[in-house]
Amino acid sequence: MAALDQASARPVTIITAPAGSGKSSLLRAWADRHEGQRLALVQVQRDQPDAQIFWIALLTAVRGLSGDAVVAEPATASPDFSGALMVDRILEELAEQTERVCLVIDDVHELAAPEIFADLTRLLTHLPPHVHAILATRRDLPLRLHQLRLVGELAELRAADLQFSEDETRALLTAAGITLSDAAVARLHERAEGWAAGLRLAVLSLAGHPDPERFVTDFSGSSRTVAEYLVAEMLERQPQEVQDLLLRTSILQRVNGELADLLTGRPGAERILLGLEDANAFVVSLDPERTWFRYHHLLSDLLRLELRRIRPDEVPDLHRRAAGWLTAHGMVVEAVRHLQSAGDWTEAAVLLTDHSFGMMLDGQEETMQNLLKAFPERPGPGFPELGVVRAMVELVHGRLDDAAAHLAVANACSSYAPEPSRRRLRTAVTALNLSLARRRGDLADVMSHAEFLDTPPAGGTDEEMALGTDLRVVALMNLGTVEAWALKDSDGVRHLQEGAELARKIGRPYLEVACLAQLGFAAKLPDFTDARRYCEQAIALAEQHGWGTAFILAPALVTLASTMAWSGEFDHAEQVLRRADIALQADTGPGIGTLLHLAKGMLHAGCGRKPEAAQEFAEAHAQQSRLSHPHALAGHVTGWLAATRARLGATAEASALLDTVEGSLAESGEIRNARAVIHLAEGNASAALTEVEAVVAGTAPSVHVATVVEAQLLAALAYREAGEHEQAQESVERALELAEPQRLVLPFVTTDVGALLEATPRHRSSHAALLTDILDVIHGTSTQPTPVTQELSPTELRVLRYLPTNLSRPEIANELSVSVNTVNTHLRNIYAKLHATDRSSAVRRARELQLLAGGATR
Repeated sequence: MAALDQASARPVTIITAPAGSGKSSLLRAWADRHEGQRLALVQVQRDQPDAQIFWIALLTAVRGLSGDAVVAEPATASPDFSGALMVDRILEELAEQTERVCLVIDDVHELAAPEIFADLTRLLTHLPPHVHAILATRRDLPLRLHQLRLVGELAELRAADLQFSEDETRALLTAAGITLSDAAVARLHERAEGWAAGLRLAVLSLAGHPDPERFVTDFSGSSRTVAEYLVAEMLERQPQEVQDLLLRTSILQRVNGELADLLTGRPGAERILLGLEDANAFVVSLDPERTWFRYHHLLSDLLRLELRRIRPDEVPDLHRRAAGWLTAHGMVVEAVRHLQSAGDWTEAAVLLTDHSFGMMLDGQEETMQNLLKAFPERPGPGFPELGVVRAMVELVHGRLDDAAAHLAVANACSSYAPEPSRRRLRTAVTALNLSLARRRGDLADVMSHAEFLDTPPAGGTDEEMALGTDLRVVALMNLGTVEAWALKDSDGVRHLQEGAELARKIGRPYLEVACLAQLGFAAKLPDFTDARRYCEQAIALAEQHGWGTAFILAPALVTLASTMAWSGEFDHAEQVLRRADIALQADTGPGIGTLLHLAKGMLHAGCGRKPEAAQEFAEAHAQQSRLSHPHALAGHVTGWLAATRARLGATAEASALLDTVEGSLAESGEIRNARAVIHLAEGNASAALTEVEAVVAGTAPSVHVATVVEAQLLAALAYREAGEHEQAQESVERALELAEPQRLVLPFVTTDVGALLEATPRHRSSHAALLTDILDVIHGTSTQPTPVTQELSPTELRVLRYLPTNLSRPEIANELSVSVNTVNTHLRNIYAKLHATDRSSAVRRARELQLLAGGATR
């Protein structure tokens, strides 16, 4: 109604929408709201071929505006009728009206005489200023109104403007006294696509229905009331040729001219489809070029019902022909669905298997799972051809043993599969065995499978060569991941970088995301800064393609959350972990499970929730035990679990856990730190110092510098307990020095060194900025960073990091070996970029943005 009110400010309004869209109802309601306005209404009768009848009816309606019985007498037909003269007479009658007039012509599409539209164009383009015309039609009219459109004097309302919104659908149901759940309202609106007649017919059927929710679930174009309306108002009004095309192509989700020609057995389908869309006959184009079309949901339901009713024997063959065309044009998913609909289960299984590896590389795991569900249950293995597809789905869900069983079946099938299916099947089996080995952490197995995949087929076809390139990316990704797990950091990073670059080069964004996501973890072991950058790249690329919560992104999300936890950004880490939970809803794999629960435990520990942290670390330990080989973070998992239990008072339980650690891991920095925590909890400071001595000295193997930072802090606590306060402060200072480049806050929070930090004079510390940030986190007063509008240059950053110290500008200049004027210039730029007014406000803003951790020294 509001749209029509707004449109009525222009001389001409045309409403174009399909049958049942509510055009006539809208016009009646609008007229009722404007009772004071003089209205001349003409409803064109169905299939009106005679232009004279129309013009006489319009002239009569206009004469009726005067209220004079003599003037309003109906005009009569004449053998020398002229449309042009009738337009002149109507314009003269309208010009004589002294009040605002609205001329309404409904069902204009029923006009069948071609010459009438030239005269109607002249009428609409020469209306007096006080006259507004509204035309309602089911299809676009051959009116030449481009001049009105150019000058803004033509308003056009289309089907989308008349569609009911979901809220309007709910209001319609409420007005009829019908109560439905929100989900049912949304389902009804989606099925009807906001079509007014469909919704009103649904309301009629819902009134008094014993199970309204069930009715909505089953609501379709085959419902009796809807079917009767569509048959009468749309289907029966089409020529037989058009009806035949609609019926035969109703099996398709989308159709183009070539495919429709194939199913109908005759040319000319594209012309018919374009005409149906122009006529608003429930046909919608899907692309700007208008080559692909779909039918309204309710019309599709009706057509499929009619096809099964009158031509049931043709349905399977139509599906087979459609599948053949779609396969030839690379639309494999739709082709498989049509083979399934035809009952050609074996052919569907072979087609899906042949293309499953490419689908996996394109991130279509959910589609493959839905296609698998459509196959009927069979005794025994049932469709052994599908073993490789089932293995892919099981891998996605982390069900590794089930995946291995399906791969065994697929491998057996490959021996008797015909070429070229045999080569593709064996390649897919090897690639999946590689992924399986990677997820189990088996480096030797990964390397053997990767070597096979990294060997391109000699003299292969273009398709095989392309497949070989895809497989090289897969091999690099899996190999790099397991190398990182095995602490072969440089090899892992190098292989994952190669994989990401190659995936980008060959246009495989899904594989690129997967490589970048794993690269985040591989880079994290030496440097959290690089890890964060790779994770953010993976997330940005995934979001571009709609994979923001896909399982392949989970490693990036978990790694990003853990780096945030290390730097004390606990609120942000919690948000990212919630997103990771969504990405891993269906994945129960032990590798990513270990990382997820470890990150959650770190977050709880940082927030002081020790019992929750112990529970998450215990789950990470359980997940880790399911891996066939130790994970790179095995020491972290076991060490953090033992340390947290000790801090909760369960020192005996913590010691028993560490007694199970064997080999070189028992002497790692992470395990030594955990033993030191137990000794401190038991009051044995000397034993704690002995444990961390090798870690501090760098002779005990440690995964990351964070372990050494923690060892320094544990040494500080031990020194304090021994009364050696100066040495305690020296250990704190060394910990700050090691932590500053990567802004490691978490070790200071979890080791409970707040009192030691408070005792550290900030004006004497070379790391005052980081010290302040850590204390802010400990006291719960830290703020999450917001973006800076302009990045600081490297030199400006160096100057900035001296601002929290007590050094004067000349002293800062001396430290940097530059002039005081240069320092002053840099300070002006820093203040401008940080929106600061003085030194203290610049420091405060820099802390918010976490710009102060980077190594300023006295």
